[in-house]
Amino acid sequence: MSAVSLNPAPSQPTQDFDVRPFDAAVGAEIVGLDLSRPLNDADFARVHRAHLDHGLLVFRDQRITPQQQIDFSRRFGPLQIHVLKQFLLADHPEIFIISNIKENGQPIGLGDAGKFWHSDLSYKEFPSLGSMLLAQELPEEGGDTLFASQQLAYETLSAELRQAIDGKRAAHSYTARYADEVFKGIRRPTLTEAQLAEVKAVVHPVVRTHPETGRKGLFVNENFTTHILDIPEDESRQILAELYAHSAKPEFIYRHQWQANDMVFWDNRALIHLATGCPSHLRRRMHRTTIQGDVPF
Repeated sequence: MSAVSLNPAPSQPTQDFDVRPFDAAVGAEIVGLDLSRPLNDADFARVHRAHLDHGLLVFRDQRITPQQQIDFSRRFGPLQIHVLKQFLLADHPEIFIISNIKENGQPIGLGDAGKFWHSDLSYKEFPSLGSMLLAQELPEEGGDTLFASQQLAYETLSAELRQAIDGKRAAHSYTARYADEVFKGIRRPTLTEAQLAEVKAVVHPVVRTHPETGRKGLFVNENFTTHILDIPEDESRQILAELYAHSAKPEFIYRHQWQANDMVFWDNRALIHLATGCPSHLRRRMHRTTIQGDVPF
């Protein structure tokens, strides 16, 4: 199993913080930790362990700069740069802007991000280890994000369905549903040839083993997975439909209701997530960093 890529911080005082698990399938709240201060190795190890144990961490009231978000994210590994370069934060390309706000008639970020269940960057050869999403501006209503454990989903599959996907591989493509208009009036920018070259389809196992815990989980999603290889097309569609329905059952889900300055860090190797949306006239802006993971196996 691979270990997290550590970039040790200089010696720092220990911070007094608590890890409080949610009454949900996944997730825990980190209370009392200030990410504007570098973490010493012992505190970082606690955070890393909590992330593996709970799959998702919520850091409350994080008044941090873009560079501080980047620096903390890099403690877990190299960062990935999103293909939509026009939505990267100026002078900080590691930060991808998710927002419905327009300035001078142009969107400042991706307005419909996450409107289908997915795991970030599953369409890459090296899918994301995890994502950190920091609330910058929140709407007065709506905007919740749902997270579902794909390890619990796999562990509760019927014997028949588990057998059907044993050893199977599936193709993932960024453009699978790219042109779908999820919300009225929101369309994604046309991809250039250079951008398309960055997101060529890849193949991953339908069931992946977590590289740090060894736990197995489903690794297909309705946003990016196009088909299962080496079986008839109709059979692939049927199996994927059954997996998608099962993977988002209520008992696997944690619903995050955002608070000001929340930062949520989730494990893309173990969870899928879904943005529930908010009224279009209410402003929402989030900053995301994405940590590169390993080739799934």
